[in-house]
Parts: sequence; structure tokens; C-alpha cells
Amino acid sequence: MRQIDLSTDGWPDYELLDSGDNKKLERFGPFVLIRPETQAIWKPLHPELWKTAKAEFRFDGGKGSWRSMNKGGAEMWDITWHSDARFTLRLTSFKHTGVFPEQAPNWEWIGERVSALAKRGGSPKILNLFGYTGIASIVAAKHGAMVTHLDASKQSNTWAKENATLSKVPPDTLRYITDDALKFVQREIRRGSVYDGIILDPPAFGRGPDGEVWRIEEDIVPLLDAVRKIFAQKPGSFFLLNGYAAGYAPQSLVQAMEGSFGEIKNGEFGELRVNEKGSGRVMPSGIYVRFVK
Repeated sequence: MRQIDLSTDGWPDYELLDSGDNKKLERFGPFVLIRPETQAIWKPLHPELWKTAKAEFRFDGGKGSWRSMNKGGAEMWDITWHSDARFTLRLTSFKHTGVFPEQAPNWEWIGERVSALAKRGGSPKILNLFGYTGIASIVAAKHGAMVTHLDASKQSNTWAKENATLSKVPPDTLRYITDDALKFVQREIRRGSVYDGIILDPPAFGRGPDGEVWRIEEDIVPLLDAVRKIFAQKPGSFFLLNGYAAGYAPQSLVQAMEGSFGEIKNGEFGELRVNEKGSGRVMPSGIYVRFVK
């Protein structure tokens, strides 16, 4: 395993403009937003830019909400990542917008891995667990995969379907499942299903559609043990595990993965980062482990 920290500089529809005072200033398409960021313990460099924000997410009395700062602008708008994905952003009640920009290097990697598998013949089968708004699923489908996209939230799956339509993904290449991740995988084991690529992006805490409780510290190892049984043991098959807001070091994910999959040789792990425009500073935004058979 090689330790490699992955960074994105942004792209035409996204930039990290500035950060500091436990906040970050980002441009999503035509709009600038301010969001909380506990990693940003430094001072902002460009106070004047913060006045251009459309809205800021603030916590008040333990609850969070968006507060408009400048008039005008939609509550929903679309942006594009390269030619692969077009998706709608929304100002959600959890400070998120529907996209995690630090994942851009992983989207590129997913596209490359799926394309390599497709060249060997057929359409690779990909499973995206905790798929959220579906950008990774869209990238995989547009590079030739048949994708199973699973999320416990009907609302997220509806959003993912809308994004796939915007991205002009053929409907027969993507199926959507609203279910608890572990329960679904256990059924796939009994059915004898096998996937050429598996993507996991679990939250630190969450709930399934029937109230099942997900706690990463308790549930990640049973899930890894289960998905190993439906992971194709052939050259080119790939596995990606992301960690967000769980407080773990990348090595923790590595050791959890190796406990289930055995020693991983052709793999990488590290931090996911967003480079701040023009400053040389980086925003640590998550961790990952990935490998190819």
C-alpha cells in the first residue's frame, strides 16, 4: 500500500476561494457560499471576497440553517464536472450541497478503472453503497458500467435519478435501491451476486429506511466482511472506501480493510484534500483507501 494524499484544484464550476475562522468560502457555478469547516483554524486571506457570498450556513441553538446574504439567485442550480456529470445543487439542512468536491480525484479513478474493465469485454458490474446524489454512479455508468446505486434515503435516490437524467445516462445502465447497506449485501451473498467494482462512502452515523442505526465504529467491519464475499476476484476489479467526518486516520481504514480482505498490495490510501485557489493552502476533507486486483 502506498500513502498518497489526493487533492483537487477545483474545476471550472467549483473553487475553494478562501478559508479560515472555522469556515470555508466556495464557488459552486455562479454562486459563492460560506460553510462551517472545523479544519480551518487559520485566518482568512481575502476578507473582501466573503462579501460576495450568496448564503451562509450557520448553527444557532444546536440547529443549522442557511441565511441569505445577497439578494437574487436560485435555491437550486446545476453545475458540471468535466463532460461526465451534470448535477443539481441544493442548500440542504445539513450544510451540504449535494456534491463533495474532494471526491473529484476518485471520480477520475473510477472512470479509468471502469474503462479498463470494459476494454476486457462486457459491461462491468459496479455497486455504489451509500451512493447519495450519485455522481460516482454517473461516472461509472458513462464509462461503460452497469451500476447498482444504493442509499437508505428515498430523497437521495430521487436526487440521484434526476442527476443521472441531467447527465444523459442511459436508464438501463443504472438501478436504484433504497435499503440498508448490510441487509442488501447479505441478500446479494445469498443470491450469488458478484461485482467488479465496489464503492463505499459511509457516514459516521446514519439510519436505514426502517430505522436501522449505522455507526461506523461498530458496523464498518461487518460490512467489509460481507462485501468481500460479493467482490469479483479477477484482475482489474477495484474497491474504494471513503471516510468523511469520522475522525479516523487513513491508516485506520487500511487496517480495517486488510482485516477483511487480507494484505493489500496494489493499493493506495491517504487524505482527500481541496487546494485553495492561489494560496498554496489545502483543506483536509476526508480519507480514502482504494485498490485494484
